[in-house]
Amino acid sequence: MKCKVISCVEKIFPDGRGAEISLSRLSALQGECVSFQAAFLAEKEDPLYAWYQVESPLKEYITVRRVESVPARIRRTLENSDENYLSLEPGMYPDLLIDLHERAFVTPHNEWRSLYVETEGPSDLPAGLYPISVHFMNAQNEILCTAETELEVIGAKLPEQKITHTEWFYTDCLADFYQVPSFSEKHWEIIERFVKTAVKRGVTMLLTPHFTPPLDTWVGGERTTVQLMGVKMENGEYSFDFANLKRWVDMALACGVKKFEFAHLFTQWGSKAAPKVMAVKDGVYQRIFGWDTPATGGEYTRFLNVYLPALTEKLREWGIQDRCYFHVSDEPSMENMEYYKAAADSVKELLKDFPIMDAMSHYPIYAESNVQVAVVSISHLEEFVEKKADPLWGYYCCGPTKVMTNRFLQMPLHRTRALGLQMWKYNLQGFLHWGFNFYNTVHSVNVIDPHLDTEAGGYFPAGDGFLVYPGRDGKPEESLRLLAMHQAFQDARALSLLESLIGREKVLEIVDEEEKLSLTQYPRTGEKLLSVREKVNAAIKEALNA
Repeated sequence: MKCKVISCVEKIFPDGRGAEISLSRLSALQGECVSFQAAFLAEKEDPLYAWYQVESPLKEYITVRRVESVPARIRRTLENSDENYLSLEPGMYPDLLIDLHERAFVTPHNEWRSLYVETEGPSDLPAGLYPISVHFMNAQNEILCTAETELEVIGAKLPEQKITHTEWFYTDCLADFYQVPSFSEKHWEIIERFVKTAVKRGVTMLLTPHFTPPLDTWVGGERTTVQLMGVKMENGEYSFDFANLKRWVDMALACGVKKFEFAHLFTQWGSKAAPKVMAVKDGVYQRIFGWDTPATGGEYTRFLNVYLPALTEKLREWGIQDRCYFHVSDEPSMENMEYYKAAADSVKELLKDFPIMDAMSHYPIYAESNVQVAVVSISHLEEFVEKKADPLWGYYCCGPTKVMTNRFLQMPLHRTRALGLQMWKYNLQGFLHWGFNFYNTVHSVNVIDPHLDTEAGGYFPAGDGFLVYPGRDGKPEESLRLLAMHQAFQDARALSLLESLIGREKVLEIVDEEEKLSLTQYPRTGEKLLSVREKVNAAIKEALNA
């Protein structure tokens, strides 16, 4: 058996792609999650099963998982892609991280595979050098080969994450995939597990389904109801039950969520209708608003004039008013700007003490509407930067597919992680993505298993809709892409620390040393990306010892 240490920003294929360059040394700040891969090649004479054993002073902080591949079935072209993909062809791509409950694992003959090794030391871990060895063993406990490296812990704590991060969280997808009733006790258990995973990986804001989110739903269609708000309509009057919403808030805060974004008050791509709202009306639980309800000027407007004051009063009562954001409609365009402005104006006074944030990529909409937080596609960010929009967020959604960073399954991981450098340089205050756990086909017509279908039924770029897989017993399974996103946010935090020590201009010299960083220019290999981070760590160490 052969084995070697490979960086965490490589995807290792059976034919050896990704396993060419060994990694001899790593560095990290105190409290940082740092990873590498122990790649291995089993020869014909070796047994089908092997065992691993970790040897290190950090052993208690180390977890080991198996990297597995999942399918990307859509052939891409250079017209909608570029040369910085692992491949444009359909195939199996490394992504899924599987827990190893036993030390034994399968070793396919003559195929390169890897174990993902992650160290998560405490924030007070003493600075110094820590050797880490991963032994590959046979059933007789004989060592077949060893992958070994050294981790240097810098004597500086990784600072708190200041960039707000939201990955839209779909409670209906969890209910549908696991076939449990919405907000049953089992559903709550599953939700909490997935929220904890999101928070662990740097998600600080949680999409909150006070009403079923009107997202990626075909016109006239419905997603599974996941409405936290209890609504009652009797004799034309509305009343509300906040019990489930309070349980959601308490659960999220206990998991470490910092902020809440309330699901959109109007339908996607145009604000022309009301979202689905369920209520007990005259004793019968039924839909009272939806695609057939005009967004403004009618009964839904009257409803919001009662509901939003009641909701915001509760948010103040619970002491979270400074943590809450609202949405009008997702991705308005210039064609439906009139509808979007009308919808935004209809809630402007009702939400005057709460920021409104929406994903939008047309500056005139931002400039002329009641939106405090511009959430802009990375591909349109330059205009908002030039016009000094503040605060400014970025987002991905099915794109960009060319030149810029993103996190598709067929992209290299360094292209995903480079986002961290960009967020720091462009002073982004937040980042949004539409899919933490979207397990539906496009427009939410059917449920999929993302282990088998990574493209929402064949429509979205592979992996775009999710960062975690639904594992057994309602437990999330992480992906290489989720870890790369987490590392991107850690990189941004390290850059902010260095900036506080030596100033922004000197940090820019490090970041721009090989080529000037921009939205279209960034390190194009794993070695170059990790080299930037190593230089940042070295500069932090030097500044502290000066």
